[in-house]
Amino acid sequence: MRFVIVTGMSGAGKTTALKMLEDIGFYCVDNLPVLLIETLTRLAADGQEKTRDIALGIDSRNGEELSLLKDTMQKWRECGILFSILFLDASDEVLIKRYKETRRSHPLSRTGRIERGIHLEREKLAFLKAEADYLFDTSSLLTRELREELQNLFCGDRKVKNLYVTVLSFGFKYGIPQDADLVFDVRFLPNPYYIEELRRHTGKEKAVRDYVMEGGIGAEFLDRLTGLLEFLLPKYEREGKQQLVIAIGCTGGRHRSVAIACDIFSRLLRRGTYTVRLEHRDAERDGGR
Repeated sequence: MRFVIVTGMSGAGKTTALKMLEDIGFYCVDNLPVLLIETLTRLAADGQEKTRDIALGIDSRNGEELSLLKDTMQKWRECGILFSILFLDASDEVLIKRYKETRRSHPLSRTGRIERGIHLEREKLAFLKAEADYLFDTSSLLTRELREELQNLFCGDRKVKNLYVTVLSFGFKYGIPQDADLVFDVRFLPNPYYIEELRRHTGKEKAVRDYVMEGGIGAEFLDRLTGLLEFLLPKYEREGKQQLVIAIGCTGGRHRSVAIACDIFSRLLRRGTYTVRLEHRDAERDGGR
């Protein structure tokens, strides 16, 4: 079990860092009152909290209680509880720019000037910055770069699957899925709807898949689409995208799109690089074509 205190200047990326740690398996608690931290620590140490790793978001919002954190950390050291401090910082100029862009007030300035709030916050957090085990200046750090740094620090050699891919079949007659990132139209393939013995079946069944793949066009399309996805998916992951929906559509979403989606799902699953799920939105609707 690991304890990580995630702290730093408001606007430097603390909330983003907590979300990233949550993605790699940490149980994250943001803005927990300092007086309750010892209770959480005790429950975790006694085994009542089964989560292995815990990240605590602490910042100037804790107000006057923040000074009590010094005593808490000292007790941890005396009890042999291992913990580390991750401090996120940025230049005053960058922090001011970010606050102006978001049009939010600084938690320590409210109706006053942002510069004053930043100055007060630096004073309050100085003791945490001085004891920080990891100090990141996010002034020029991209989100994906921060994610890579956190993975290197807290994941070791463990491979983390950051991109969750959904392969979704659908019918154009029922509308394109609103959450689709990539949409592919397979209405150029042979249509089993016009074959009486196949009409009421779906692309999950071998006879329908065989018909869809007749002539070799389907196989060529799958190979080309697989190559495109192998090129695109790492690029999306590198830019920090966490969920991707690949939508495969035919007229009714029952035959061709289902067959192709099943094959794409199997190919991505065999690679083992991403977490992949398969969904057929319209396969069981009546009247598919």
